[in-house]
Parts: sequence; C-alpha cells; structure tokens
Amino acid sequence: VQLVESGGGLVQAGGSLRLSCAASGRVFSSSTMGWFRQAPGKEREFVAGIRWRGGSTYYADSVKGRFTISKENTQNTVFLRMNSLEPEDTAVYYCALGSQWGTRLVGAFGSWGQGTQLTVSS
Repeated sequence: VQLVESGGGLVQAGGSLRLSCAASGRVFSSSTMGWFRQAPGKEREFVAGIRWRGGSTYYADSVKGRFTISKENTQNTVFLRMNSLEPEDTAVYYCALGSQWGTRLVGAFGSWGQGTQLTVSS
C-alpha cells in the first residue's frame, strides 16, 4: 500500500487546516490508519488513529479536542482536520498504516507516506 499526504501549508495561529492521506492498494478492514508528526530536532510522535472498520478513533492528549481524524472508505482516504492551531503544531505530518489497534508506537506502523509540512505562524 502506498500512502500520499496532501494539504499542508502555512497557517496563522488559531486557524484551521485539513490534511488528506490517499491509500493506493487494498486497505484491510482490520487496519489502523494513523497520523504522526515530527518537528525539527524531535522524535516522530503519534497524533491520531482510526480503525478502518467501524471508525473508532484515539488521539494524543496534545491534540484532543482540536484535531479530528476521519476516513472515507470508498476513496481509501483518511483526513485530519486541525482546528485552533498553535505554533507548537508546526511539523511534518505523516500518515501511516498498521495492523494494531490503539497503538501509538511508530514501529507498529509498517507503511508510511512521504509527509506534508505544516507551519503555524504566531
């Protein structure tokens, strides 16, 4: 499965943006799709995850209430809606595909996109 992110850009603090991740190939119903981010000089961190079957979601505490992950099965696409953006949200955002529900571990996701840059100005 190949993953391609889009939708990043430059936004002012307090603004909103939606990222998309298109998956080519078969996404098994038991899969978990996740969004991660990596800021300069920092480790890649979990942001949000969604179960492909059923759509259950889970979030990092730092984004809970501000970010929403969703999916469109017919298009094999996952979205990350980001509201009330803060400069601390500046990072390269990656989508990833895994098979373990509820995990936040980078190593549990086997397929990754190339990333899309989000910059939040203060």
